[in-house]
Amino acid sequence: MNDRMDWSSRRLVLIDIENVVGGLVCDEKCAACARLTIRCAVGAHPMDQVVVATCHKGYEHVAWSWPKARRLVRSGKDGADLALLEVLREDVASRFAHVVLVSGDGIFADAVTDLGQRGTLVTVASRRSHLSNRLRLAAARVVLLDEAMLAPFRSAS
Repeated sequence: MNDRMDWSSRRLVLIDIENVVGGLVCDEKCAACARLTIRCAVGAHPMDQVVVATCHKGYEHVAWSWPKARRLVRSGKDGADLALLEVLREDVASRFAHVVLVSGDGIFADAVTDLGQRGTLVTVASRRSHLSNRLRLAAARVVLLDEAMLAPFRSAS
């Protein structure tokens, strides 16, 4: 039996939680609903490395719902997006065969294209209404999140 772990079979799951809920994660119920929606859409594997990004106002709620995830906090315009883009610069292609990006923001299109060109399968999971055309075209697979399940938890814009 081979005791070495096959690192290439691990998935990296990057979550822009504010993109999922449509704004600020205002309570634990909102974060838990988002986690359930994501799990239903893309599954959960025991070896997944999960990274969740949020602004400082939603951090506490996100931390309770994802206690084992790597949690990133960055506020300001595109703060969570920029934090996740930094993760994508960590030589992801050599460590993961599959990346799941839970966001619909077009800011990720170039990074997703680059990962695909380097042989990494990239799945984008997003609400249909928040999925950029550039990102949709860059991804190998697209999974639409169940907007009906998220509707009661969206913060007012």
